[in-house]
Amino acid sequence: MDKRRRLLERLEAIGASLAQSGDALAFVAVGSSSATDRLDAYSDLDFFVVVRDGLKPRYVADLGWLEQVRPLAYSFQNTRDGFKALFDDGVFCEFAVFEAWELPGIPFAPGRIVWKAPEFDPALAQPNPIWTQRARQPVEWLLGEVLTNLYVGLGRLHRGECLSATRFIQSLAVSRVIELAALVETPRHDDADPFDADRRFEQRFPGVAAHLPEFVPGYERNIEAARAILAWLDAHFAVPQAMKNAIEALLQQDAP
Repeated sequence: MDKRRRLLERLEAIGASLAQSGDALAFVAVGSSSATDRLDAYSDLDFFVVVRDGLKPRYVADLGWLEQVRPLAYSFQNTRDGFKALFDDGVFCEFAVFEAWELPGIPFAPGRIVWKAPEFDPALAQPNPIWTQRARQPVEWLLGEVLTNLYVGLGRLHRGECLSATRFIQSLAVSRVIELAALVETPRHDDADPFDADRRFEQRFPGVAAHLPEFVPGYERNIEAARAILAWLDAHFAVPQAMKNAIEALLQQDAP
């Protein structure tokens, strides 16, 4: 059986088990599990289990309800509501248990109802708009964040703090470059993840993504990374001369 079919069948099996329990109100696939056309051999299962009022503590304390479907090889509780778990056949899942009244206060991408009780309101499987209508930061703010992260990171590098430098230059600064990408290139696909801009970035912005090997070259190449990011910014935006000069001065110094 191919992995995609196994994932879909596992979702259906969990939904059927919950339906028979009498304890659940809904089983909602979220993330790539809700968009079945994106499931592939490297996907995991993301889902919400919505139980009747008062039953959440029991479902969080004991995962026997999930092992009725398939034994778990490993699991751990990573949030107050949720778990990461590996079934014994290699299917990995991330899930959370909620009561219906909690859903409007939780940020999540639109879900797909695999199963629901008749009394469950299907509108609850869609996120509250306050979580998905995140305002885009002004270009001046994004540009300022990239430049100052480069500057601080290079300072850390010259102080001998290479790990901290790598975080500032190749992580924090690059995260803001990713947010600037939409101002430089029209996305190829309208399937952005509202909670993780890294997801599907290469498919959405192939032009900007082509520079990522230069922006993220590795722990020992922070000078090259900062130089490449600054050059990209300078090619597409009005970089304040004072910050450009300050960063270039650090780039000209030998790193320890």
